[in-house]
Amino acid sequence: MHAKSDSDVTSLAPSSPRSPKRPVYYVQSPSRDSNDGDKSSTMQATPAFNSPMESPSHPSYGRHSRASSASRVSGTFRSSSGQKGTRKRNDKGWPECNVIEEEGDYGGLYKDKGISKRCQIWIALFGFVLIFSIFCLILWGASRPYKARVAVKSLAVHNFYFGEGSDTTGVPSKMLTMNCSVKMSVYNPATFFGIHVSSTSINLMYSEIAVATGQLKKYYQPRKSYRNVTVNLQGIKVPLYGAGASLAVSDNSGGVPMMLMFEVRSRGNVVGKLVRSKHRRHISCSMEINSHNSKPIKLKTSSCTYK
Repeated sequence: MHAKSDSDVTSLAPSSPRSPKRPVYYVQSPSRDSNDGDKSSTMQATPAFNSPMESPSHPSYGRHSRASSASRVSGTFRSSSGQKGTRKRNDKGWPECNVIEEEGDYGGLYKDKGISKRCQIWIALFGFVLIFSIFCLILWGASRPYKARVAVKSLAVHNFYFGEGSDTTGVPSKMLTMNCSVKMSVYNPATFFGIHVSSTSINLMYSEIAVATGQLKKYYQPRKSYRNVTVNLQGIKVPLYGAGASLAVSDNSGGVPMMLMFEVRSRGNVVGKLVRSKHRRHISCSMEINSHNSKPIKLKTSSCTYK
């Protein structure tokens, strides 16, 4: 080694006392190698920096520090619409949103303004009932013209006897005993339903007194069909009171005027019991009966009225 010159000594000696001594500092950070959650840390010494250019704000150090710290920084944020989520920074330092959680119920803002499902069901049910009612009404209107047609053919007298007697109270009077039968035909003109046929009491009247009574048994008649029925009329010891004298005179003169009166009822089940077609036909026939004639009395169309 060669000896320093005096100029070198003089230039270095004064500068040594004037330059302040830079302190040495340490940075403590958690260990990255611990996976069990241990809070122990290692002390890492950083070299002393004697100039501002070598401070921690140097780009090489600061980039690494920011990158490592940004990867660990996370937080929560609230958006302008009221949504809450988590936010963290990526490697470049930009914020990232990973998860957004709905905080409030915003169904009212986007709720469908249309008709609810329950209302749609009720509307559909009402529509079905309305359409079915209209259909039944049409069928009922179409079945109205199909009224059962009844025609009385004849009346046969099997027994005709009158004499003296008394009623249940003991009042003496002329008494009439009669047995006869009525034949009639019934036609069902309906094309798409059958009918149930019945009648009220069939009365053979003399001077407003029912001297014989019968009843048509209820039966079912198919569509577009004819049927002949026979009804027996019977009267036993019917008191005639004041009309008895005129009865004897009429019988001796050749015939006793009488009136046959009854009503035929028909009912057609068009759609079960929901739609029914009901009709009534009132029938009255006038005739003359002779106790000495046993032949059936044929009734002409002009002899009867059908209402």
